Amino acid sequence: MRAVDLIRKKRDSGELSREEIDFLVSGYTRGEIPDYQMAAWLMAVWIRGMNRSELAALTEVMLYSGEVLNHSEIPGKKVDKHSTGGIGDKTSLILAPIVAAGGLTVPMISGRGLGHTGGTLDKLEAIPGFKVNLSLEEFRRVLRECGMGLIGQTAEIAPADKKIYALRDATSTVENIGLICASIMSKKLAEGIDALVLDVKTGSGAFMKKEEDSVRLAEVMVETGKRMGKKVVALITDMGQPLGRMAGHSNEVAESIEILRGRGPADLRDLSLDLSAWMFYLGERTKNVEEGRRLAETMIATGQALEKFRQGIRLQGGDERVVDEPERLPTARLLFHVASSANGFVTSTNCEGFGIALAMLGGGREKKEDQIDHGVGLEFHKRIGDPVELGEPLATIHYNSDAKLAEAKSLIGESYHVGVEAPKEKRPLVRRLIGA
Repeated sequence: MRAVDLIRKKRDSGELSREEIDFLVSGYTRGEIPDYQMAAWLMAVWIRGMNRSELAALTEVMLYSGEVLNHSEIPGKKVDKHSTGGIGDKTSLILAPIVAAGGLTVPMISGRGLGHTGGTLDKLEAIPGFKVNLSLEEFRRVLRECGMGLIGQTAEIAPADKKIYALRDATSTVENIGLICASIMSKKLAEGIDALVLDVKTGSGAFMKKEEDSVRLAEVMVETGKRMGKKVVALITDMGQPLGRMAGHSNEVAESIEILRGRGPADLRDLSLDLSAWMFYLGERTKNVEEGRRLAETMIATGQALEKFRQGIRLQGGDERVVDEPERLPTARLLFHVASSANGFVTSTNCEGFGIALAMLGGGREKKEDQIDHGVGLEFHKRIGDPVELGEPLATIHYNSDAKLAEAKSLIGESYHVGVEAPKEKRPLVRRLIGA
């Protein structure tokens, strides 16, 4: 077999066998197939797509490229959550301590920023000293001690996805249902979980802009998980505007701490409670979702979730003082307010524009090897439906360099759409449930 022949076959809409997909993925993981050939194949897949047979093969090959964990020595159910990514989506930092405090184990293997969206690992690394690259033995120790662990893929866990994930980010081959599904499910199924809650975003800030595409992705992932014997449910949630008020790594850690203190923006709090409730239910900790939500609310109200977050930070080498002193997180030196150019109401936002602007400022990567500036961020003052006056701040940019400021502020200004009338309908945050 030769990589060039398989690239051509997919380019010409051919169906690849499991053996052919294994040859490509395994060869690339071992370093025998170069970046440029895998990038060409990914683009061919992005353009031509994959059928269910190819998708199943790709997921399985990526899953078994490394170790599939078994946490049978830890009592109780193991449950995780995954989001397809959006602007200001920091729910993983909130859910893991809520659900672990409530008695389930959360073995969370996360990714870095992808395209215009931020990654959980990058957010966690804003916490001074926090280690996301734990060995499997260290990961198990942390899980045993506090019931949650948040790490990146190791050399042992889904190593194929780790390499392909970084390449997709740098080659604009992110927004493809097959590639997204294989990436997410290979990581999640390798975690040794019993159940999985999926948060599939839809709208201008999501990879899937149309709701029907988000539903299709959710259905494929739910089907894949169930085929592997897991309990899976997907929530289709709105990403037509940022989640919460903050974007950027330090900003999002600080806002997550606010939620765990029982404060913070209502949309972020509500979605965190909804997702926690489903995790408790699928993990058989509660008899129904409503009871799961009450348990999540109790974990926040009693301070148990916040203390669990503190413990998790400490066990992974981070400075737990950030829980009480968020100013210990990296901060940007400069602020710029993006003002409204008209009177009226915010009618919609191009949420993806916010993510691109944040990446320009140093909050994302253009190349695989780029370093993240954890201090840069965006603070959103206006949401869809809010009244706004000429010259009033729409958002505040937290930045460290003037290099891309003009471009970023222009993009943010253009991403707010102001009209004379407020939108008639309020879009619900949770749009649909799949597999419930």
